[in-house]
Amino acid sequence: MEKMSDINSQVLHKKVSSKDYEIEIMSSFDDLNLKDNLLRGIYSNGFEKPSVIQQRAIKPMIEKYDIVAQSQSGTGKTGTFSISALQLLDEDLKSCQVLIIVNTRELADQVNNVITKLSTYLDVKTTLCVGGSDVNENRKNLVGTQIVVGTPGRIIDMHERNYLRTDDLKLLILDEADELLSTGFLPQFQTLISIIPETSQVCLFSATLPEKCLELTSKFMNDPLQILIKKDQLTLEGIKQFYVNVEKDEWKLGTLIDLYGHINTSQSIIYVNTKVKAKWLHSSLVSENFTASVIHSELSQNERTEIMSQFRSGNSRVLISTDLLARGIDIQQVSVVINFDVPNDRENYIHRIGRSGRFGRKGIAINFVTSRDYSKLKEIQEFYHTFIEEMPVDIQNYFN
Repeated sequence: MEKMSDINSQVLHKKVSSKDYEIEIMSSFDDLNLKDNLLRGIYSNGFEKPSVIQQRAIKPMIEKYDIVAQSQSGTGKTGTFSISALQLLDEDLKSCQVLIIVNTRELADQVNNVITKLSTYLDVKTTLCVGGSDVNENRKNLVGTQIVVGTPGRIIDMHERNYLRTDDLKLLILDEADELLSTGFLPQFQTLISIIPETSQVCLFSATLPEKCLELTSKFMNDPLQILIKKDQLTLEGIKQFYVNVEKDEWKLGTLIDLYGHINTSQSIIYVNTKVKAKWLHSSLVSENFTASVIHSELSQNERTEIMSQFRSGNSRVLISTDLLARGIDIQQVSVVINFDVPNDRENYIHRIGRSGRFGRKGIAINFVTSRDYSKLKEIQEFYHTFIEEMPVDIQNYFN
């Protein structure tokens, strides 16, 4: 099997080129000529009509074009590549045909769940392959699997052990691609590219795709079709953005407790910039009788899975997190996101506030700003061409 030797290798020509391709808006799933049982799975899981990104990206994906797709958080990117992958695979071929790489275990689990639901009426085996899970269990599950969803480290490990073969791979999907192409992941990504057949279709998805990432795609993709939106369109419609002037860090906790006394929300996520801050804030809120939980990278996979399960079920109403959960996690009940700390990375702002207002629902983002944070807030507003207004006294009216 010929492979891409590294990320700097020259891309060989594939059969499908995006030159002169015109994107067609597909307003109905019925117009996509999907498998009957896939269509059945789509409708039975509550999909009614394609979202904006689904209208534009599913058709070229199933026509085997390489894709670079950028769309806001909560607009249906996971559905886009999941539906496309299920349409493309051969149900009779019991080997890995689709590889979906994400940056966190939580996101991998969510993607795997979406594909499992959509494939209810198909003869498809999907395997979750993430760090922290049992290697022997992964090995057993990979036998006869057709779609593998996982994180880079575990995927590479399974391939090196010869448990995961990519000879029949048709499609590589990178979700949260800007993160996977960042400096921290780049060595692993180079290894991943080296195990992918040159004939494989490659599709990238993210809410943000900096210029550096777009430049890198030319190294391992074949004339990709770009479905991009401008920065000034990134801020989610339906999400009201506010800031609260707290002046000093030590006044944030009191402000947060006071805020919860004035708003009525079923569930919320609070973002902080460090694990130490996350643990401290969790302890502080619990001591004030909040039903809060905390998630960060030091927790084991089982602990993280249990915390997410508790939050999704409503047993915990407040989830405190570092940027581990800033990307891709869809929690239907979340209507408010609080940036206890303004994110250090402006790219993460859009990912964080996207946890509210999922798929067109209304949401609220509240930023706690100290005197040192105003320059960061200004930079975020300029970068996204958006306006973050001071939180009004009658904030409770926005929750009615």
